Amino acid sequence: MSSDTTSPREQWEQAFNASPTRDAEFTTLSGIPIDPVYGPEDGDFPGQYPYTRGPYASMYRSRLWTMRMFAGFGTAEDTNWRFKEIIKAGGTGLSTAFDMPTLLGLDSDDPM
Repeated sequence: MSSDTTSPREQWEQAFNASPTRDAEFTTLSGIPIDPVYGPEDGDFPGQYPYTRGPYASMYRSRLWTMRMFAGFGTAEDTNWRFKEIIKAGGTGLSTAFDMPTLLGLDSDDPM
């Protein structure tokens, strides 16, 4: 980040200002503007250790969260086809639905 002479808020502001942002208005349903960060003056900012407020200074103002669809089929070919369809439809992440033995760390043909 920056030297120890700058406060965590100043370090966060520098990182936030250097981050790309989406062209969007951030308001509540009542139209009240939402600030990019809320928190104490000296710590716990997004993009700063221990990352309790998130890993990026600008968080979802610069990029949306990953849109994941949970999918899986009987064959690798069918699953591959479905994943390609999800990506084509705008999905930004994939979560594979494995069979129960695999989820439990067993061989997929284990009788359980």
